[in-house]
Parts: sequence; structure tokens; C-alpha cells
Amino acid sequence: MKPIRKAVFPVAGLGTRFLPATKAIPKEMLPIVDRPLIQYAVDEAREAGIEQMIFVTGRGKSAIEDHFDIAFELEKTMSERGKSLAVLEPTRLGPGNCAYVRQQEPLGLGHAIWCARDLVGDEPFAIFLPDEFMVGSPGCMKQMVEAYNRLGGNLISVLEVPREAVSSYGVIAPGKSEGDVTEVLGLVEKPKVADAPSNLIISGRYILQPEVMRTLESQEKGAGNEIQLTDAMARMIGSQPFHAVTFAGKRYDCGSKAGYVQANLAIALEREDMADEIRAFAVDLVKS
Repeated sequence: MKPIRKAVFPVAGLGTRFLPATKAIPKEMLPIVDRPLIQYAVDEAREAGIEQMIFVTGRGKSAIEDHFDIAFELEKTMSERGKSLAVLEPTRLGPGNCAYVRQQEPLGLGHAIWCARDLVGDEPFAIFLPDEFMVGSPGCMKQMVEAYNRLGGNLISVLEVPREAVSSYGVIAPGKSEGDVTEVLGLVEKPKVADAPSNLIISGRYILQPEVMRTLESQEKGAGNEIQLTDAMARMIGSQPFHAVTFAGKRYDCGSKAGYVQANLAIALEREDMADEIRAFAVDLVKS
């Protein structure tokens, strides 16, 4: 069983729900307190032992490349002023540890993943959706890699949501469960509430076998007139093991404005350098 060494980050989206903030700044660079969303995702990947980060980008996304590069002028100025460079250390991805490929057209998540096929090669790989902000210890992907080392095959992270919310997500048809792992018998992308097989939604983290790339080659457009990764995975069920891991942590939908604000507040309240001040402000705000 091959280890999970590579991760794909589909970051070509236009971020229209956050306009005008995302007119010139990639939505993945929006900060949660003082770290951009993409940094949190990369940190989660590193914690899980992943070595190579593959970013599927688009036009106007060069800030992501710059973020993970060495900022010579900034570092030189900070050093001359006697400031520590430790805060920049997580932003460094060494030579060969990152790669970039473009998705020229917004044809869906499945198409974005397929664009990375040559970089993934014949290896199992992880997928991170950075605006699905996962908070916990161990991280979501580390929890999934541990399950993968026991089970192999394909894994997806899932969370339980209110039944009326399932039409916004990919939903699993569950089989047998053992602890935090559930067998996946089927997948449906954005079903009607009445047709949903469960209220367990796919929550932005995947470990997939390379065969998914060959499935995506012939995948037709689905929900939203886009090539859906969920549809390709559904076609693979039965030919390969498929399991879902229920994440033992919290998830914030930073693709929505409300979720993004909630994530900032939650992380600020966990920070020793600002928790007391933010908590006092929140209490005063509620009182007023």
C-alpha cells in the first residue's frame, strides 16, 4: 500500500461570493486572524506527513505562489531590524515540495483535480478544499491518513448536518460503521432533501486512488453543469474500498461570509494573545 505523499489543492475558483474583496486577492488568501486559509490547509497536510503540495490555480492567483516563496526583501528588512523570522517559517515550501498547474476554464471540481493528473502520477493522493476550514487536534487529514493506513482504498471526510441542509453538499449513502469510520455504499451530489440517502455530507477532505483520474477523463457534466468529483467517485464504488471518516473536530464553511466571520471569531477566542480582549468585546456587543 503506497503512502500518501502528495496533496492537491484546487484553488482556481473566482471567489465571487466575497466580491469585492476577492477582485484582486484570491479567496484562499483571505486570513483567519493572521494566517490565510491556504496556509491552514498546507499546515494540515504537513501534519499528516504529506510532502508535495500541488496547487491547481487560475488567472489572478499568483499571490498564492508568492506566499509560499521566499520574500527576500521582507526577510532582509526584518533581519536588519532584529525581528524574528520564525513567523514566516511555515510559509516556506522547499524546492520540489510544491508545483502549480492551471485550470484554464471553470468546469468544476472534478475537472480541477483532473488537471493535476500528470503531477499526481500513479500514486494515491489527498485533496484539500481550503475554504472548508477544519479545526481540531489531530487535524482532519492526519485522522484520515491513520484510517487509510489501516484500510487502504479511498476515504472521504464527512460531517453530520441538519437534514434540510443536505441539498448544498455531496451526501453519502452509509453502510456499516465502526468507530469514526463508515462504509460508503453510494454518493450523491447536491440531492433534493427528500432524495438524500443520509445527512452525512462530504466535508472537503479526500484520499483517492489514482484510478479516479481515469474515471474523470470520461466523466460527463453533472450538478451545476460542471464535472463533479462526487460523480466520478460514485462510479468507482464497488470496484475499490470506499470509507468515510467522521472528523473529530469543528468545520467552518469559509466559502460563506457567515462561516468566515464565525471562523475568525472562533480562532481569535483560542489565541492566548487576544482571547480575553475578543471575549470581552463579544460580550459587550451582545449586551448592546
